Amino acid sequence: MKVVHKPVLLKESVELLTSNGGKIYVDCTLGGGGHAKEILKRRKDIYLIGIDKDDDAIEIAKENLKEFEGRISIYKADFRNLDLVLQEEGIEEVDGFLFDLGVSTFQIKGERGFSFQIDAPLDMRMDPEQTLTAYKVVNNYPEKELIRILKEFGEEKFAVKIAKAIVQRRKKKPIETTGELVDIILSVVPEYYKHGRIHPATRTFQAIRIEVNKELESLKEALEKTQEFLAPKGRLVVISFHSLEDRIVKNFMKERENQGILRILTKKPITPSLEELKENPASRSAKLRAAEKL
Repeated sequence: MKVVHKPVLLKESVELLTSNGGKIYVDCTLGGGGHAKEILKRRKDIYLIGIDKDDDAIEIAKENLKEFEGRISIYKADFRNLDLVLQEEGIEEVDGFLFDLGVSTFQIKGERGFSFQIDAPLDMRMDPEQTLTAYKVVNNYPEKELIRILKEFGEEKFAVKIAKAIVQRRKKKPIETTGELVDIILSVVPEYYKHGRIHPATRTFQAIRIEVNKELESLKEALEKTQEFLAPKGRLVVISFHSLEDRIVKNFMKERENQGILRILTKKPITPSLEELKENPASRSAKLRAAEKL
């Protein structure tokens, strides 16, 4: 079965990114190429650099974007290394950076352990070549470190209970699959927590995924580096999916505005329309923020 990923806030993000009339843009989270395709369709003189660290995503994107050959370069890299990518391209200035920080549908529906709804090996690596996996986090991290991650990256109120249960279980045998981890979580959280708006495992899985991929560190580093390359009137457009990411983006843009470097274009974050929510429920937590280089 072919898995199709629907890009979130597609029209809104591409309009904000490209309405400055620029010619060189960087899609820092290429994924399956949904946003990239829309950017390249805007004007025939647009050249796009696509970055992703997921080999599967890159293969899908290459297929989806083959009609734009000659107008796009694709790099396997962590977006925190966007400066190295641009140096490789010989580009000193770009007209916009786009970040879509969500996990793509083909990652969630795949067998790398991103979803608590699919029983799969504990992996969660966006880059299959890196050494740190969810298995290593769950089975090797000290209890204190697990508690810190669940609190800091998952904002999980039952972090202590869940971490203690993980440590107790792994003493008997290693925890190998997402299904086993879900069972552990369900065994210790209160009954009312099992019937809330989100699944009780959501925050734990988010926290471990962020730790495995160093997502927040990468985001902070990448945002800083965009400022070295943004041309005057260049746009920075970011779609985030949870409060931790959104806070980093909001604070970054606000600080740069106060320093007279950026002008914020979205006084309040843009969220999906009712129509998009109906078509793509996965978009419900998306928030888009944009700023322009002065």
